[in-house]
Amino acid sequence: MGNSAAKSLDPFKKFEYLLLLSLLAGLYLTTHVNYLLFHTLSEFFSIVVAAAFFMITWNSKQYIKNQYLLFIGIAYLFIAFLDLLHTLSYKGMPVFTDYDYYANQLWIGARYMESITLVAAFYFLKQNKEYPPEVLFMGYLFLTGLVVASIFYWKIFPVCFVEGTGLTPFKKISEYIICLILVLGLFLLSKNKARFEPNIFQFLVLSMICTIISELAFTFYVSNYGFSNLVGHYFKLFSFYLIYKAIIESGIRRPYDLVFKELDTTNINLSREIEARVKSEKEREKLIVKLQKALIDVKTLSGLLPICAHCKNIRDDKGYWTQLESYLDHHADVRFSHGICPDCMKKYYPGYSGGSDE
Repeated sequence: MGNSAAKSLDPFKKFEYLLLLSLLAGLYLTTHVNYLLFHTLSEFFSIVVAAAFFMITWNSKQYIKNQYLLFIGIAYLFIAFLDLLHTLSYKGMPVFTDYDYYANQLWIGARYMESITLVAAFYFLKQNKEYPPEVLFMGYLFLTGLVVASIFYWKIFPVCFVEGTGLTPFKKISEYIICLILVLGLFLLSKNKARFEPNIFQFLVLSMICTIISELAFTFYVSNYGFSNLVGHYFKLFSFYLIYKAIIESGIRRPYDLVFKELDTTNINLSREIEARVKSEKEREKLIVKLQKALIDVKTLSGLLPICAHCKNIRDDKGYWTQLESYLDHHADVRFSHGICPDCMKKYYPGYSGGSDE
């Protein structure tokens, strides 16, 4: 049954991959018509994915126990906003006409926010405590406002592109720094692999790798419409497609993988703890029974014992007289080994005593 079900799904998978390849090919053909159209379509895909990521995590915030997913889910809304401004300010778009290279600055600002978020989120994961989502939202709103103001209002954000020269040293160094931050994020993600559902973990890893390749590609271009720029946007597209597979598709098709993974882990640990405590309780009960039995045995020999003043026989609870050895053998965990003391040896066997005490 399992194999036949898997085979029946193959055509759907093939259709999905065929559709994806067709879209990528069609997207490439738009570059021959108008590169600005290619750029806008590819950026809007990542913006829609990031916004959908936020909506799923925000509406599931009461149930998501994985603070990493909740943290980056909130952050991606503001990353999407910076990417939207990047798209609207791209050279050739008739929106921000006073300066042609706001888009490069916004790109660096968004990528710094994205990479630092993917690393900083592990702090919240390790703290093992919940933070109010509203506080995280307001914090990112403030940071995003600072980035936008530094570019459009104060104009203090470093220049990233010079016409005819290409990328500035700040832009190139920033891309390398972002890659290093993402490598650190990959390392931390692998260290916390058990906290994620396997498919989500794999997609997140691949998404980070594609983002690193994308950032490296953006260190080479000398034109906003060049081949390196094209490659960088394709890998960014791949990165956000993998985010879509990891979070949005899982959140819709298998919401329990995303929302209840941490809860399932907690329940498993709780079940194990209950089993251990039940086992410990049973062992404790057995020990109590043994101690109670021992206490009964001790009580048997406590109090007054009716003993004959001459023959030293003891009267039991039923009124029968028994020898001291027999009584103790029955009521206590002792065994007797008979011998003769020195005084009795002298009294009853004077010929064998030899005048000594042995």
